Amino acid sequence: MTNDKLKSSASFGDDLKALVKWGVLLANILPVLTGFCLALHFTNESFMGSLIPFILVVAGSTFVMAGALVLNNWYDADIDAIMKRTKKRPTVTGRFSLKAVFRFGIILSVIGFIMLLFTSLEASIYALIGWLTYVVFYTMWSKRKYTINTLIGSISGAVTPLIGWAAVDSAIHIVPLTLALILFLFQVPHTFAIAMKKYEEYQAAEVAMLPVVHGFQMTKRQIVIYVAALLPLPFLLLSLGLVFVIVAEILTIGWLLLALYGFFAKDDLKWAHWNFLYSVNYMTILFLLALLTPLWNAS
Repeated sequence: MTNDKLKSSASFGDDLKALVKWGVLLANILPVLTGFCLALHFTNESFMGSLIPFILVVAGSTFVMAGALVLNNWYDADIDAIMKRTKKRPTVTGRFSLKAVFRFGIILSVIGFIMLLFTSLEASIYALIGWLTYVVFYTMWSKRKYTINTLIGSISGAVTPLIGWAAVDSAIHIVPLTLALILFLFQVPHTFAIAMKKYEEYQAAEVAMLPVVHGFQMTKRQIVIYVAALLPLPFLLLSLGLVFVIVAEILTIGWLLLALYGFFAKDDLKWAHWNFLYSVNYMTILFLLALLTPLWNAS
């Protein structure tokens, strides 16, 4: 293969990753895995005996989420062309036509839903709620008009542990429901931090993010409120073990202190960046810890 072909192949791969928002996609797969493995633990089911549902729920949810993210790129091509961090997306550069991107998003979504239907109807319903929320109510309706877009968008990410759990058993259970609530609350300050970091870009694109419409001080107060709301939730997960609860509380208190420091920070953008980094690690550590719970309890 020539160097030109290698470069072209690498470029296509990068474009594909940008189209499905690879980082966001990976972050949303972790709660699905956590929900599935915890459901096995609480129902005393073996992993090997549930291997086919595992493959179907992971692949199916990945396809559904990828489809939703692709459709978000398709719909937002005009504002992505304005924002610096999104100018290189293939929908902006013209590497992929918008018609092809739309079809790709629909195909991915349909394949994903078909896979999930082979696990359980309940898992498929949660996935549909997430898909509709993200594509229709967030991307197409609220993102450009209303500051509640962040709350609406957070619903789509919150259903992920429910999808994983429902592939094994009904997700009407304190553990997956609490994990979903944690994810919902986490995403709000996480997104607000991003909106502060990229304030000028969102303002130029006329996206109705909270910092753009109501300013940094209001956004800081909202971040504190949502992080504080996370504090009591780990106590609803005592069934995951005392270690999980203690670590979760320490992480949440640490985030709350960082959020409160925002009222004294001299550099708002730097503070927002630290909040963004903390929130990403907060979610990752919390769900990896929950994922490892069955291993600890088995030892």
